[in-house]
Amino acid sequence: MRVIRGHLARTSADPVPATVVPLIQDLIWAHARPSDGLEHVRARPAAHGLDVYLFVRAPSDVSAVAQMRALLDRVHQPVAGHGFGILLP
Repeated sequence: MRVIRGHLARTSADPVPATVVPLIQDLIWAHARPSDGLEHVRARPAAHGLDVYLFVRAPSDVSAVAQMRALLDRVHQPVAGHGFGILLP
């Protein structure tokens, strides 16, 4: 299992509401496909947004990042609707 850390940058200066953390986790799960290999999602408030830890079943780090890029491309619009932009390593 691989762990990929992404960051959801807040697009406004407003603080991150506590209710947003489970919502973002749910949005990621709702857009995940079995082929993504997603095992677990953990989001935590961080400076200027949320840190998101994605636990992924993948044969290599490169594969894990590619799988999560595909997933986060699908979840980009719903996440943007809640005031976040997605950043991956």
